[in-house]
Amino acid sequence: MSTNDDRRPLVDGRFRLISRLGSGGMGTVWRARDIALDRDVALKEVRPPDPAVEDANPGFAAQLRERAVREARALARLSNPHVVTIHHIVEPQDGSHPWIVMELVEGSSVYDRLAAGPMPVPEVLALGRQVLSALRAAHAAGIQHRDVKPANVLLRHDGGAVLTDFGIAAFDGATSRLTSTGDLIGSPEFIAPERVRGEEGNPASDLWSLGMLLYVAAEGHHPLRRATGLATVVAVLDDPIPAPVRSGALGPVLTRLLVRDPAQRPDGALLDRLLAEAEGGAATAPAPAAVPAVPSAPAAVPAAPGPYAPAPAPYPHPAYGPPATPGAGFGRPTLPTHAPPSPRKRAAGVAVGLALAAAAVIGVVNLFPDGNDGGGSGGTSGAKGGASPTGAVRTPGHGTGTVPPASTPTPAVRGSLLTTANVRAVIAEFRRVSGTTTIKDLTVYEEYALANIPTRPGAKTYDAYEYRAGVARKTGPGGTISADDADEQPFDVSTMPWDSLPALMKRGERDLKVDDPTMRYVVVERWTFNDDRPTLRFYLSNDYRASGYLAADASGKVVSTLPAS
Repeated sequence: MSTNDDRRPLVDGRFRLISRLGSGGMGTVWRARDIALDRDVALKEVRPPDPAVEDANPGFAAQLRERAVREARALARLSNPHVVTIHHIVEPQDGSHPWIVMELVEGSSVYDRLAAGPMPVPEVLALGRQVLSALRAAHAAGIQHRDVKPANVLLRHDGGAVLTDFGIAAFDGATSRLTSTGDLIGSPEFIAPERVRGEEGNPASDLWSLGMLLYVAAEGHHPLRRATGLATVVAVLDDPIPAPVRSGALGPVLTRLLVRDPAQRPDGALLDRLLAEAEGGAATAPAPAAVPAVPSAPAAVPAAPGPYAPAPAPYPHPAYGPPATPGAGFGRPTLPTHAPPSPRKRAAGVAVGLALAAAAVIGVVNLFPDGNDGGGSGGTSGAKGGASPTGAVRTPGHGTGTVPPASTPTPAVRGSLLTTANVRAVIAEFRRVSGTTTIKDLTVYEEYALANIPTRPGAKTYDAYEYRAGVARKTGPGGTISADDADEQPFDVSTMPWDSLPALMKRGERDLKVDDPTMRYVVVERWTFNDDRPTLRFYLSNDYRASGYLAADASGKVVSTLPAS
């Protein structure tokens, strides 16, 4: 890798790295500038972000490279508006990790969209047909996605959906060593039951995942999410799926699709016809009646206490869990009543537990920002921050001390979060629920904020947090902090130059040359292009894909400016 005049790395002498978009088990995705064609692209760096992965699984990096190149070549043959476009593959002659050059999709993910609540049924139906179009094109080319979930579906500014992140895709003809590691790869909440049982090679598995995505989008909650990842996997195998109540014309399609026998699911052609018919029905149906805030449990579910229970109310975000009682801390969700698991289910749970203990990892891959992008959907509430047997809520003791989650939340701020006072209120609220101001990274938008915070002082793991409407909460496990990557090391976000923020934003509005900006946000993290020092970057972008940023160091001095081209 070379560098250009402004010290930013150049990949293949052509692609200038601008900023990290996200990372996961299969690598890191960067925003980059193609200086030959003068356009922005997404650049996928194909290598495990944590060297410990290769140490624990010798040969994994080579398998990853082979899988990624196979993926890129297969996807490059597809011509579908709802599949991310592959432009180029860089395979360095020195044998180092490859880079995949992809279309940069401007917009948010379905994951982000659902943070605002369920989608209208007509929008969900249109979304379903678009993602299905992408899957059918991939299946026809012998590709199975294997990780269809809200974070992996991006929405362009015009509302069109694009299926991304085929990084754990399976391919017809792939050698067994690419898929026989014994790992359960995918997101537990969206994985098909037959894949949990070890059955691969069936496109119907992707259709189950699509059906679950549509259920979450329309209903506003995940019907099989449980308090832990293992409990979720057991629920996917065996628990009844509550009948949809908000889905209208989509409901019968979900009922036909979400069956555990893949042979009984409609194939891609039939599913598309069913969704098209539902679209016609949704267009002529009267407006649905209001749904109670806490829907009644399905009649088939007995009311006896037990550990495997559906959420009692719609999720504020499908991957996070039910909303907390006002004034209470966000810990493990309180579970409603449910029949105790049968002996067969307990046996299944034991079997899955043994299988997962033998596996090296449950890989949850998120390569695009999905609210933590790093920490993506499928998050679960663990013991840290969970409810004690007495009902008290615990939080981990971070470096700045433990803060009781039941304390009064920070008062909701007024207007945009991008002011000195409001950012400090956000940081204070994150400290209230996490116990620390030491973070891995923080992103502040005008209406909400996201943070990745170490699980405890000195830990190599971090949790994902969200701030919205004056309240912060942990949304699930985030990932691992690589000891070898200086730009991932935590730091105290409260020491950043927040007093300088108004002046930095004013300068950015003047110098970044973004006409009619529609999005403003700030990213705070250690930054490769500032010698891995903590850096505050102010971004502007508009609906025409023009974007730029201004970066300042911890003293408030501007160290880099990248105006829109």
